[in-house]
Amino acid sequence: MIVKTSSGRVSGIRVENVHAFLGVPFAAPPFGEHRFRPPAPPEPWEGVRPAVEHGPAAPQRPAQDVGLFAPDVFRYGADCLNLDVHTPDPGAAGLPVMVWFHGGAFSVGANSAAWQRGHRFARDGVVCVAVNYRLGFEGFLALDDVPANPGVLDWLAALRWVRANIAAFGGNPADVTIAGQSAGGAAVATLMTMPDAAGLFRRAIVMSGSATLVTSLAEARAQAKELAAVLGVRPVREDFAALPPERLLAAQPPPTTGQLGSLGESVAIKPVVDGQVVPGVPLEAIAAGIGGHLRLLAGNTSQEADVFVRRMVEGIDQGTAREAAEALGFSSDPEPPPAELVARAVTHRLYIRETRLLLRARSAAIAPTYAYEFRWESPLESPAGGGRVGAVHNLDLPFVFDVLDAPGVARTAGHHAPQALAHEMHGAWVRFVRDGDPGWPAGVKRILR
Repeated sequence: MIVKTSSGRVSGIRVENVHAFLGVPFAAPPFGEHRFRPPAPPEPWEGVRPAVEHGPAAPQRPAQDVGLFAPDVFRYGADCLNLDVHTPDPGAAGLPVMVWFHGGAFSVGANSAAWQRGHRFARDGVVCVAVNYRLGFEGFLALDDVPANPGVLDWLAALRWVRANIAAFGGNPADVTIAGQSAGGAAVATLMTMPDAAGLFRRAIVMSGSATLVTSLAEARAQAKELAAVLGVRPVREDFAALPPERLLAAQPPPTTGQLGSLGESVAIKPVVDGQVVPGVPLEAIAAGIGGHLRLLAGNTSQEADVFVRRMVEGIDQGTAREAAEALGFSSDPEPPPAELVARAVTHRLYIRETRLLLRARSAAIAPTYAYEFRWESPLESPAGGGRVGAVHNLDLPFVFDVLDAPGVARTAGHHAPQALAHEMHGAWVRFVRDGDPGWPAGVKRILR
């Protein structure tokens, strides 16, 4: 099957009886003259461009394999502003569209992640578009002489590409839902409040995300100046564009800082409130009614960080654990063992609280808000320590995408993860994308287990 896009024709492949068009460029490679600048249109091509394998991810450090999740190893390269489209039928018309933004603390990840592939959304009538965007300093460094937020501008460019091209893949450009998990969920919450994104989508899904995961322009400029001093250059585009991507990556902090006081403190690199592209803190804008016309589905897992925190605080005594929990604004009666108490406190502070803040900010929204919590607990012991895996961060993804057969699921969830729950969750997400209603009342949290 060949599809004509605004830049040229592409040919795809069949995946489980749906059509996949992989690695389709939505913008020019963000290097050379385009580095640290807003995305430029892709160069048109002659003939038919094969779209049969995933495109390169944005430059990033390899993620450590802790023996959980999918063992993804992402190939990165210059032509990283690309997207994957899975569609039931390019010859169809008016199909609902879901645009997916991957997570990874704005520093790692790719649209090719094994637990986030859209072929089974396409099987069930949804055109699924998964986006790669600039990460780390390439995407979120605030230099003195160019606009901040090139990574955020990539999100906008992808959505504009969808508006212009998705009809050729059978999708309805006026029926787009944006969705994301973790940092991708924060991207969705941010897009909901951005004037430049208005009219590009009508629904939103925020999974384990946040509406506060941004930094101020002053803080971002200061970070750029500190980095420039370390690298021996000026905080301007000319100097940074002359640096090899590998040198910038080597100077980049880990995706998470280890600071547990708030989600913002724990993520080193984030979108910038520049007063223009990102006008303000998304949570404040949502509370003021911005994006209130958009239907929203939002939630989290019940034990997002527990297994990791238990490993970090193994051997902590009860008194110290209680003090740490109190500092995080958490208490429990009855009180669990010390490591478990701190783990619950961190999950509450970094994830559950963020979802509650978002839901509370939506209390006066015109459109319905649907809430959920994923509580199915993996019975496996973590190979990295910390005890039972439980309802850990990311574990809801293979259920939502209905890919319990994907690499890494068995070593995280075991060989008997409930397919019935995958049917329930995937079906709810399909219904929300198609109809704006996942199948339970607005304002009532659905427990999924």
